[in-house]
Amino acid sequence: MLDTSSMPNQEQLDQIKSGNGFIAALDQSGGSTPKALRLYGVEEDAYSNDAEMFDLIHQMRSRIINAPSFTGEKVVGAILFEMTMDRMIGDKPSAQALWDENGVVPFLKVDKGLEDIKDGVQMMKPIDGLDDTLGRAVNAGMFGTKMRSVISEANAEGIAANVEQQFEIAKQIAGHGLVAIVEPEVTISIDDKAEAENLLLAELSKQLDAWDDDVPVMLKLTLPEVAGHYQPCVDHPNVLRVVALSGGYDRTEANRRLAQNNGVIASFSRALTEGLSAQQNEEDFNGMLANTIDEIQAASMAG
Repeated sequence: MLDTSSMPNQEQLDQIKSGNGFIAALDQSGGSTPKALRLYGVEEDAYSNDAEMFDLIHQMRSRIINAPSFTGEKVVGAILFEMTMDRMIGDKPSAQALWDENGVVPFLKVDKGLEDIKDGVQMMKPIDGLDDTLGRAVNAGMFGTKMRSVISEANAEGIAANVEQQFEIAKQIAGHGLVAIVEPEVTISIDDKAEAENLLLAELSKQLDAWDDDVPVMLKLTLPEVAGHYQPCVDHPNVLRVVALSGGYDRTEANRRLAQNNGVIASFSRALTEGLSAQQNEEDFNGMLANTIDEIQAASMAG
């Protein structure tokens, strides 16, 4: 039995459970930040060190969060990088700004990257100091966390180990009163993706059946080859919400697939920021972001 003495904010929990929107993934980390900035029109010669790079990505994230369309009406939650949690947006710490000003529920990315591939999967690297980070997250006003591992082959042993690791750490996260988003991503380009998704569903079901009934948990999954494949997870009483990652699909394809999966909402990163540019004026930037949010929200509610 998990310690449930500290439970999530009820108003935020209700919004994630039944809100008519999606979760924005604004959690690009050290390895993915240069690519995210390039797609935003900021080349690597615009910064000379990591500190300057993270300043620029924070400016991008702040611009998105401050846009008029980025509110809890259609964006029910947002996943932040740890450095974003520690920074200000306007005159408030990031998590407070999201919830107090925008009505958007804040999550924190907590994984520290991936191990080398073994048995067709990449496990998460050890998350040093996780309890300290989770304590800081609680104090900052975070609702939950997200952690990512990768499945690149329909390997039963590897997938079982991958999912088991996710849920073991999710228990530690839940012990702090935070809601864990479990994210075992299936690589979209593999030949045996559908078979891998069958194995993944079986392992998720096994872990969910053993999960504490009083503790909410979330799943973030690659959009499947077979529409409705993860419906048993959507319907599982221990699952607060199933969200989908875009995984490299462009926004049109990601939205098409998403709309075919009942009860699954988006948690897009690249598909959310696609087409946004540092060179756009505020009118063009805000207009494009508003249209993107409308499209992703509509696809999230279509299923």
